[in-house]
Amino acid sequence: MTTLTTSFFKRFRALAPLDPERDWIVMFLVSIIALAGIIVWNAWAFDTVANGGTIGTPVTTTTTVFNQTSLETIRTIFDSRAAEEAKYTGGVYQYADPSQ
Repeated sequence: MTTLTTSFFKRFRALAPLDPERDWIVMFLVSIIALAGIIVWNAWAFDTVANGGTIGTPVTTTTTVFNQTSLETIRTIFDSRAAEEAKYTGGVYQYADPSQ
């Protein structure tokens, strides 16, 4: 294997004649090694996550702070939207259909 890689890199330095068979073999072997690495990485990552682990540094938990005023503002907005929706569905707003 070392003579194969050595001759592969010598070709670039000395501009030796092309050897397509050797070049394809080297490219095929590198591709197989890369594919094996990708498969091993994905299997490890899947196993880690499936068992409840994390990839990388675990996230630190912080206590969430709720602002009650903001929550009340949001509730007010949703209540007003629900009231408008009730006006549309209840028949308060009349819709004139121009196609008729």
